[in-house]
Amino acid sequence: MHPQINMMRATRTWLLNIIKDLSVEQLNEVPAGFNNNIIWNVGHLIAAQQGVCYVRAGLKPVVEEKYFLNYKTDTKPGDPLGEEEINTIKQLLHSTLDQLESDLDKNIFSNYTEWATRSGLEMKHIDDALSFLPFHEGLHVGYVMALKRIITG
Repeated sequence: MHPQINMMRATRTWLLNIIKDLSVEQLNEVPAGFNNNIIWNVGHLIAAQQGVCYVRAGLKPVVEEKYFLNYKTDTKPGDPLGEEEINTIKQLLHSTLDQLESDLDKNIFSNYTEWATRSGLEMKHIDDALSFLPFHEGLHVGYVMALKRIITG
């Protein structure tokens, strides 16, 4: 058992509940004053986890390249996503955590490269990354909640 992964599972389940009643259009809407949308934030959780865990350990992301490259830090939403792609992103929220947990049990992150977050937090090994990710996910859930309030009035 990995407590941080369980925390992320709970957060991601809560996030899915927050957005469950939103339309495809609402998930894709970029309100005035913002540079991203709800579905970008959801996809970003997947990309960030892939980058922070796999890429920093010299491994390839376990998701299709588009679910990594299009949602990395410093990207913005492109063309609006359709329902099928949105559903894939929603599904990846949990399947990527299942894969991460399995890979942690296999100890594949032994080649982790040190780095620091934008806020100066030092990530020296996978355990630091696992401690950081729930914080990062909480930030983006907050963004989603703010975007939802603006979009739904």
